[in-house]
Amino acid sequence: MFQNVKKAFQIKEIRNRLIFTVIMLFVIRFGSQLPVPGVDRTYFSRWLAQQTSGDAFSLFDAFTGGSFLNMSILALNITPYITASIILQLLTIAIPKLEEMQREGEEGRKLIVSITRYVTVALSVIEAAAMAIGFGRNGLLQDYNALNVITVIVVLTAGSAVVMWLGERITEKGVGNGISIVLTINIVSRIPSDIVTLFQQFVVGKKIATEVVNSVIIVGIIIGMTVLVILLNDAERHIPVQYARKIQGRRQVGSTTSSIPLKVNTGGVMPIIFASSIMEFPVIISTLVGYKGSGWWSEVLKYLSSTYWLNPAQMRYSVGLIVYVLLLIFFAYFYTSITFNPIEIADNLKKSGGFIPGIRPGKPTSEYLNRILNYIIFIGAVGLTVVAVLPIFLRGVFNADISFGGTSLIIVVSVVLETIKQIESMMMVQNYKGFLSE
Repeated sequence: MFQNVKKAFQIKEIRNRLIFTVIMLFVIRFGSQLPVPGVDRTYFSRWLAQQTSGDAFSLFDAFTGGSFLNMSILALNITPYITASIILQLLTIAIPKLEEMQREGEEGRKLIVSITRYVTVALSVIEAAAMAIGFGRNGLLQDYNALNVITVIVVLTAGSAVVMWLGERITEKGVGNGISIVLTINIVSRIPSDIVTLFQQFVVGKKIATEVVNSVIIVGIIIGMTVLVILLNDAERHIPVQYARKIQGRRQVGSTTSSIPLKVNTGGVMPIIFASSIMEFPVIISTLVGYKGSGWWSEVLKYLSSTYWLNPAQMRYSVGLIVYVLLLIFFAYFYTSITFNPIEIADNLKKSGGFIPGIRPGKPTSEYLNRILNYIIFIGAVGLTVVAVLPIFLRGVFNADISFGGTSLIIVVSVVLETIKQIESMMMVQNYKGFLSE
């Protein structure tokens, strides 16, 4: 591991890319500390402390690396871009024109990226306006007037656009996917404080034996979840493919073998994000409109909020967890269905003269792929459920106060692994260049 890092820094191009990435991340983290003019920076800290269902905003704060809680100029951070990307990805199914763009190669991809930027800015304006108006009159703004509201909207929108631009520059001149790298650093920046909070809650001040046992359990759970996420991220089912022989001149060429890799966790973190968004949407809207009632709607919100799930004193609210798990499994299948098309794969195999041994080309091949896919998606959905529910279980039963959970861990692990693979591929390219130049 350390030898690979040393070799990477010995190659000038990779070293420059790594240094550029680090500098850009420092710029973003520095911007996360600059306050928005005219706001009370302690407002959201006090507001979240008073909420009984603030888990949605806690996740949002984790994604922004604490910028939201500190109400910095990068309070929205990269979240509008992520939302815009998800919206465009879903609209690709419903709008044929977008689907055509996606299939047009590099030019189509550039058009979709351009559309995503405009949607990001529009979402940033909407989110900034909701925060400035919804929370501004309740104490977020030190002086609630039109000028201060407009100032907050402009600053937050500009901050989100700058982070998006920096992320794209990292993709172009740095290493890895810039947007993913920014999101990962934001999440990682919150993990140390969460771990300190856990040790203060369960270790500090206890008896020595209790301290040792609790420390081992905490470290074991963190390592265990990380290993599970790594296995879930890398697990694949390879479907063997054989290509028929072709006649070229007087020779028979071909009969090569290959495989179709089917990832067990095909949807990645998206099923968790979709399921969480649906469960938390009514809670967020009720919070933004200032709902503070105590009637039947208040009870409904408790069923939807993970804060109340698996709490031994209020187990009836855990019905919401069952709904959450069902949504997670549903979206695992749904997201896979829009990103992997067995019929298209079968047609491409047939056109290129490929076939799965023992399976006839065409419809039987697509049915076989669909059957295998349904089986491994279920395994992936079960793994996602374990990763997503374990932090909820720890919070509900043991009152473990952590802002990062299964969603954050999957994002961090997958981005780190992908970045390492990209650096390794860049090193291989440099080695080939060196071989050819000699």
